[in-house]
Amino acid sequence: MSTSTPHGPTDTPTPSRSELFSPVSFRNGVTAKNRVALAPMTNVQSHDDGSLSDDELAWLVRRARGGFGLIETCAAHVSPEGQGFPGELGVFDDRLLPGLTRLATALRSEGAQSSVPSVPPVSIVQLFHGGARASQRLTGQRSFSASEQPSDPENPRAATEEDIVRTIAAFRAAALRALRAGFDGVELHGAHGYILGQFLSRTQNQRSDGWGGDLAGRARFLREALRAVRAAVPASFVVGVRLSPEDFGQAKGLDLDESLQVASWLCEDGIDFLHVSLWQAQRNTQKRPSEHAMPLFRKACPSDVRLIAAGAVWTVEEAQALLDKGTDIVALGRAAIANPDWPLLARDVAWSPKRPPLSAAELHERAVSPKLVSYLRNFRGFVAE
Repeated sequence: MSTSTPHGPTDTPTPSRSELFSPVSFRNGVTAKNRVALAPMTNVQSHDDGSLSDDELAWLVRRARGGFGLIETCAAHVSPEGQGFPGELGVFDDRLLPGLTRLATALRSEGAQSSVPSVPPVSIVQLFHGGARASQRLTGQRSFSASEQPSDPENPRAATEEDIVRTIAAFRAAALRALRAGFDGVELHGAHGYILGQFLSRTQNQRSDGWGGDLAGRARFLREALRAVRAAVPASFVVGVRLSPEDFGQAKGLDLDESLQVASWLCEDGIDFLHVSLWQAQRNTQKRPSEHAMPLFRKACPSDVRLIAAGAVWTVEEAQALLDKGTDIVALGRAAIANPDWPLLARDVAWSPKRPPLSAAELHERAVSPKLVSYLRNFRGFVAE
């Protein structure tokens, strides 16, 4: 299937699809040219030292050229001790600035050429620390989490006060690097059971000090990291947080109503957007089977805080259904791997997205490197053998 950029009449969205392809502004005035985002995805394509590779650059720039209104990097570790995956982009040291600047510049220049109007995507670095999920094989040291977890394969220790303070400072410094590199904003990764989510968890956080206990204590790490970032960067720099609303996969010990309260607090603390990771965006919540998560988060957040939703969205109809529920921006993950021009091609009502399996050759045509192809083989049925 061709992945070339369409031209002519299909550049104009049909009335039924106009909302998805209309601009959306954050409360600080930064505007995305449409409501389709590239979700942050582990892609194992950067260098072992955390520096940007040509493969990772090509992967992201290809999606910028494909018309995405907002593009997030993979989870980028804010500290060497927080690395969770091989080939993970780093944002923990000034020596990484040349690559980060190269990426921000390329996203801006290539994205501006992708569609009419010629507006580059909003570029976001996802700031990440693995906590208990940091790999000792990669970091060379025992990981830490909210509490000791002897049943965890990494056997993380309980974080000390100094660990917590140091990590908050690392989030702040990483955000400043993203700003200096020329990105439009950052997202603190509080979802999927990484360090910030581990502290939010009722089961993983068994602390009795000021960083645990009730929800206010468990949310303190995330809130203080966010406040430190928000205070360090100008209002024109977009700052958001990603949350898992309920238990799923590695996200454990989460309660929907607690997540809604955390969302409300984060809005008070100054987020420009909240990114809700749903995994299966068409499903209702576990706690309230008759209700979908997005109207609940819309009610919990002021109208000027933008809501992003992600979770196995493939079609325009599925994306529009999320907008109808109060979502402002829809993030695509696997659909964006298979369809790097999704925001451009989906304007044509006759188009249907390519779905797995895809051959290695098809993936290479979509700027997916051999490393990422190998990683995608972990997902059954994605790569055609």
